[in-house]
Amino acid sequence: MAKLSTNEIIDAIGEMTILEVKELVDAMKEKFGVDPSAVAVAAAPVAGAEAEGSSTKTVVLKDAGASKIAVIKVIREITGLGLVEAKAVADNGGNIKENVAADEAEQIKAQLEEAGATVELA
Repeated sequence: MAKLSTNEIIDAIGEMTILEVKELVDAMKEKFGVDPSAVAVAAAPVAGAEAEGSSTKTVVLKDAGASKIAVIKVIREITGLGLVEAKAVADNGGNIKENVAADEAEQIKAQLEEAGATVELA
């Protein structure tokens, strides 16, 4: 098997859907016994400090709430994901949209909260 460069791996991950990335992370946890989210939590303050001065935001779903079907519909509308992928995001949470303008991020957050979700901007 040919060894892939770091850039090739990053490019491949960049082309994945949110669900595919989640499955990759789960497979890495199982294969290597490492939880990548622990590293992300440790790095979060640094990333947060950089994001404060940024005009782009990431919309993060924390909880779909009681009206999960309404939230799934909004996720599909915003992301263009299929039903199965949108349901997986609603079930597991995670990034809905990354590197969007602050105004657009606020609109997306409002849409999701109106549907009953708990959302955070990063």
